[in-house]
Amino acid sequence: MQAITKNFFLFLSNNKTLDRLAKQYGTRFGVDKLVGGETFSQAVPVIRQLNDEGLVVTVDHLGEFVDSEEEAKERAGEAVETVQAMFDHNLACEMSVKLTSLGLDISRELVIRNMERILDKAQALGITLQIDMEDSGRCQATIDVFKELRAKYPNVGLVIQSYLYRSDRDLDELDKYDPYVRLVKGAYKEPGTVAFQDKDMVDKNLKQLVKKHMLNGNYTAVGSHDEEVINFTKELAREHGISKDRFEFQMLYGMRNKLQHDLAKEGYTVRVYMPYGMEWYGYYMRRLAERPANIAFAVKGIFSR
Repeated sequence: MQAITKNFFLFLSNNKTLDRLAKQYGTRFGVDKLVGGETFSQAVPVIRQLNDEGLVVTVDHLGEFVDSEEEAKERAGEAVETVQAMFDHNLACEMSVKLTSLGLDISRELVIRNMERILDKAQALGITLQIDMEDSGRCQATIDVFKELRAKYPNVGLVIQSYLYRSDRDLDELDKYDPYVRLVKGAYKEPGTVAFQDKDMVDKNLKQLVKKHMLNGNYTAVGSHDEEVINFTKELAREHGISKDRFEFQMLYGMRNKLQHDLAKEGYTVRVYMPYGMEWYGYYMRRLAERPANIAFAVKGIFSR
């Protein structure tokens, strides 16, 4: 049944007619509850409102798997413009990027050049850039790019996924870089040869990774809507005297809004992960295909207030 569901959503993600209809009518069906806008300009007032409510933000321009050098350069240019706009509008906002949108699948040299172009601007303006983790086949290449950039840029962070067996070892190797890491469960459909298939094991490993990274003294972003994981993090901080400015909670835009605000009122940093862009339809359908359990989770998250 899971394979059938996956194939169904992959089919939908490639349907050009549905893609056109989604772009035309998507906001009427609640997509605006999950996506900040089709352009960054549309997302600006949404970000400002979240800031006014005591929440900080990270934005992700939807789109990945670029196979053209010219398009990768264009995406880098768009990111530079977005970083400048964040500064101009005085937003409490970071940027997340997917390396495949900047040329990772084309050449290492290209993605490094594009990242340096963005990071130069971001560093000059005091803005942090975080590298999203994609599928396991690109994990090592992503970490290698991060290590090279981290030697030059203190304003770059990385995402690590708890469902991968390798993640504990990756944190050990990254520790010497004093990394800002967002720890998440992971949403791609991965085989049992590289990833835990049992949810309880994924959750257990996420807690272990949170504990290791926080006790190593590194700034930690806990990317989870799971109150058990959140409470574990809060208790860990209390037990070891870790101040609230050494970690934060990150949640998706439109998901668990009340929980986000409750945590912020308790004095915790809460960062809202907000995607924006025209490519939301394919992105969202692929996410449902990669992990069909996200269907129920997304519906629950939208209506859980």
